[in-house]
Amino acid sequence: MEKEEKIRGSDAISSRLGVISSHLITQVPVTMAEKEAALAAVPSDSATIFDKIINKEIPATVVFEDDKVLAFRDISPQAPTHILIIPKVRDGLTGLSKAEERHCEILGQLLYTAKLVAKQEGLEDGFRIVINDGPKGCQSVYHIHVHLIGGRQMNWPPG
Repeated sequence: MEKEEKIRGSDAISSRLGVISSHLITQVPVTMAEKEAALAAVPSDSATIFDKIINKEIPATVVFEDDKVLAFRDISPQAPTHILIIPKVRDGLTGLSKAEERHCEILGQLLYTAKLVAKQEGLEDGFRIVINDGPKGCQSVYHIHVHLIGGRQMNWPPG
């Protein structure tokens, strides 16, 4: 009887460990190429790939656009829904760490647009917002942008 109780207790622990490890194992890792791109990226006043998308020089699958922001599907999605939301005018806002009080309106507009697009995309059960900042934050394009990620269960902690 005692041996049977130990086995059941062991099974319960194994089951809990299995759930915990499944959360850790199923995270989408940042690839080496993403890390290398982030470490190689240098902030500059030159046009970014996002400026070229805004100017229609590079095609993108646009899901939302108004006079201030543009939202389009990420070409390397990390989830079934992965959309980038960018301001149409950079105005020195290359990353969140560069934000000044004058940027408050556009920062709010980016987050509000994320909410609108999430609803449009059917993400009623939840989504994640990510803003990468700097080389160690894995930022590879120095034009502030919000990642709207959803359509699957997110895990914690993020990678």
